[in-house]
Amino acid sequence: MASRPNILVIMDDQHRFDYLGCAGADFVQTPNIDRLAANGVRFTQCTTNAPICAPARIGLATGMQPSHLGALDNTAYLPADATTYYKRLRDADYRVGLVGKLDLAKPFPNNGRYGDRPRVYGFGFTHPEECEGKMHAASSPEPFGPYTYFLHERGFLQAFHEDYQKRAQTDWIQGASHDSVLPVEAFEDVYIGQRATRWIENIPDDYPWHLFVSFVGPHDPFDPPTAFADRYRHATMPDPIPPDDDRPRHVHARRVNLDTDEVMQIRRQYCALITLIDEQIGAILYALDRRGMTENTLIIFVSDHGEMLGDHALYKKHVAYEPAMRVPLIVSGLGIEGGRVNDSLIELIDLNPTICEMAGLSPQPGLDAESFAPILRGETTTHRQNTVTAERHYRAIRTHQYKLIQNYNDIFELYDLEDDPYETHNIADENDTIVSGLYKQMSRRFMRPTPQNPY
Repeated sequence: MASRPNILVIMDDQHRFDYLGCAGADFVQTPNIDRLAANGVRFTQCTTNAPICAPARIGLATGMQPSHLGALDNTAYLPADATTYYKRLRDADYRVGLVGKLDLAKPFPNNGRYGDRPRVYGFGFTHPEECEGKMHAASSPEPFGPYTYFLHERGFLQAFHEDYQKRAQTDWIQGASHDSVLPVEAFEDVYIGQRATRWIENIPDDYPWHLFVSFVGPHDPFDPPTAFADRYRHATMPDPIPPDDDRPRHVHARRVNLDTDEVMQIRRQYCALITLIDEQIGAILYALDRRGMTENTLIIFVSDHGEMLGDHALYKKHVAYEPAMRVPLIVSGLGIEGGRVNDSLIELIDLNPTICEMAGLSPQPGLDAESFAPILRGETTTHRQNTVTAERHYRAIRTHQYKLIQNYNDIFELYDLEDDPYETHNIADENDTIVSGLYKQMSRRFMRPTPQNPY
């Protein structure tokens, strides 16, 4: 067995921070993720640097604010000359594996028959199987990547394509949250989980390895297989936060007014997708145990961004409110003291230098990200003073108490997260001093750091 640690990063897509059993959500079953939390550190205040897939993942890969790389929406590509932590691990003699969705070149649709298109090796992967995202996979009746070939060979691709064509007519939400037409064994997150499990079962132990397992759920459309949907068919779900009028124009434009039954149906289907992923995580962890690799593996569970799920009459992401901006983050393994809950402010990009430090690599200069490895080692309990997030139409800064959102060509929003955790009352107009102070901090955070202008 290699003496340097293995690194297993499990990311799911669009998982909000509060839909985990270990976070107090007794309405969703996540026993395997909960076990990770019991054996490690659960971070309650991790925010994504962009609540949208490609920029968030580009930021994680590079340790840079996505906006500093021009990554503000899903048309973004990872710059070819960017240093990724995948490259750094590869160059330190790690085998670097990928199973699942990557989104570092999202606008280029051809993943390759086996998910090993040449540019993915350039990102730093040595053993890639880049799978199509759900909507991507269903976009054509002809196979074009590893998962669609899997469906095609089993006779499921045509039905899957036709089902998603119907869901797309409602923008994937209203009337689109019915059960999958696929059986459990053909569902993509089961495919990804099984492929990841097989990777761990077969990887040689002569070199350390890093495996990035990237599930495509619980991203919309909320389409669990019936066997999992049945577990939640009549389950009680929390009520959504009601909408109010004091919001920017882009928020009003995104609202979808659904009746109570459909909101509850969406939430049940979302939970069913999470439980399916949790079962696959259990199989992956069991494979680690069987190989005797658990003690020498750093295990990270995280999501790229959250999901509004009807709060404020919003769905999906693209806003800086807590359900979209905050993500689950759990780190365990390598002797990390378990059962800890940490409220430090963490950014998704901070995983980049943390992973490299835990792997024994020297610090990479010029990153926006900051390692929180000292928290994992028990040397401190604090990290950042604030976190930031941005898309093309806004940017935001968050402290433990306040969040300021600058909506371009529109209103500012300020929320006191201690008194108003659900962000129902915009207090920007009556708190000029707080707005001004946070705005200055936010402006510094979004400047590119230089020796003359560090932040």
